[in-house]
Amino acid sequence: MASISQNKRQKVSETQCAEEIPNNYEELDIIGTGAYGTVYRARDNVTGCFVAIKKVRIALTENGVSASTLREISLLKKLNTYNHPNIVKLIEVCQFLERGNKLLILLVFEYLEQDLSDLIEGLPKSGMSPTTVQRISRELLTGIDFLHANRIIHRDLKPQNLLVSSQGHLKIADFGLAKTYDSEMKVTSVVVTLWYRAPEVLLAQGYNSSVDIWSAACIIFELFNGKPLFPGTSEKNQLDRIFELTGRPTDQQWPKSISVSREHFPPRSPKRPRDFYPDLCEYSDDLLSQMLSYELHSRPSALACLSHEYFQQEPI
Repeated sequence: MASISQNKRQKVSETQCAEEIPNNYEELDIIGTGAYGTVYRARDNVTGCFVAIKKVRIALTENGVSASTLREISLLKKLNTYNHPNIVKLIEVCQFLERGNKLLILLVFEYLEQDLSDLIEGLPKSGMSPTTVQRISRELLTGIDFLHANRIIHRDLKPQNLLVSSQGHLKIADFGLAKTYDSEMKVTSVVVTLWYRAPEVLLAQGYNSSVDIWSAACIIFELFNGKPLFPGTSEKNQLDRIFELTGRPTDQQWPKSISVSREHFPPRSPKRPRDFYPDLCEYSDDLLSQMLSYELHSRPSALACLSHEYFQQEPI
């Protein structure tokens, strides 16, 4: 499910979590730790194949497992029946009751060696070909559309959570127990890696599925340029970098419910993505400009993005 370079892996001790996984899996090393749990590389002792096991601990209520958790587990199992080509395959879900009134959920996924950040880092100086950028962008948005159609917001899209198969196809990972949604939600403190975080999240406002569209646009830009669009060093710096593109919000746009003043940011006029990377064609520039709208309700859906002229043209 997750991928990480060999030198970044942490070995799992022989006693660590020994009773937490079914006997047919042998844990090998830690391959990622995120907002929603830790991911381990393991071997399926029956098939000999590698798998990725994500461990998520959930506090139980007086009534046991919350209804929302049960719904999300049920939804994950349902999603897997579609066998979507751009979603990492879920092999099984295991549940264990732990001390301290906690439920341990193990999500066992297919394992892929490479993620998109590995692919970007390994690119030659000439960068990724326009045809490959277009294909990967289409696969990313196709996967997002599938999640959104099933009422799942990923909330943590970044190159490290996008895996690449041996055939070069993109698969979205780490969406397990991300969040199902109804309308707009309030932000939590651990949503989306800073560089791919939408402005409404940084400003602690209500958000919806368009946070994934913002993140996807940042990722697509990175495919073109080979570098992050908004490599912020803090939340304030991240907002300032975003305003370099979107322009500083107006008084009417600035949220009244936060202590950060609009005047803490210098006046800025809106720019185009092409101003940050002149090699963008007119179609990719227009698509990214729409996806990177400051107003979350102005961003197109993933399905609308897929209908954009950029995907109807031969790569330029």
